[in-house]
Amino acid sequence: MALTFSDGQELCRIATENNLFLGCAPDTFMGAGIQTARKAIDDGLVGSIIGGNAFMMCHGHESWHPNPDFYYKSGGGPMFDMGPYYLTALVNLLGSIKEIERMSSRAMNTRTIASQARYGEKIDVEVQTHVCGLLKFDCGAICTITTSFDVWKHSMPKIELYGTKGSIKVPDPNNFGGDVLCSGEINDFGIFSSVYGYAENSRGLGLSDMADCILGNRKVPRANSETALHVLEAMCALIDENGAGKYVMRTKANIQEPMPEM
Repeated sequence: MALTFSDGQELCRIATENNLFLGCAPDTFMGAGIQTARKAIDDGLVGSIIGGNAFMMCHGHESWHPNPDFYYKSGGGPMFDMGPYYLTALVNLLGSIKEIERMSSRAMNTRTIASQARYGEKIDVEVQTHVCGLLKFDCGAICTITTSFDVWKHSMPKIELYGTKGSIKVPDPNNFGGDVLCSGEINDFGIFSSVYGYAENSRGLGLSDMADCILGNRKVPRANSETALHVLEAMCALIDENGAGKYVMRTKANIQEPMPEM
């Protein structure tokens, strides 16, 4: 939505004053994967969520991207690159974030491009490249999130949530589809059947949903400005190098009803 929380607030103010719809990517949470995970949680399959983990870790994009410079400048970094997908998914599954604790670091001050045709060229790193946060949600769940461009290999899940009756593995929030795996007290993880469409690459689904609201069929888009501003505030708090201790969120997400079942 913006690179700073204040700019996001200004966009929302302008939209409200002019009676305009304002939305924001990502809309992947509207796909079959995250919607199925939401149904499993809403149906009480794993009980009340008490905690979870989210990981987006790689070693940066200079190994393949022809012009990776922007990933390491202001507005880049792992949190602003992929954090919107993970945080938007978590917020749509668990509701608003209440408090945040955060720490971040930078493993290298320069990166060497390994892709053609700029192979061997060095670029400066201006942002934090390993960002960790502890999120407490209004529902009481406490989740960790790690986004990093400093990890060569790992075996951590994309998103896992832990409930009073079982656990749930949530598919990649960068995609629309993917299997949702649930476990109970005795049984191991098994696939929770999906009853939703849009499991394929459905980019633009959020825009279609907004158009439906403009036509008067619904009032508030699912990828709405309030939720986007809430996610932006969380991201800005997580990358704040001067931040210390607990950050108390000022905004609330505006979570809408699930997508219609097929």
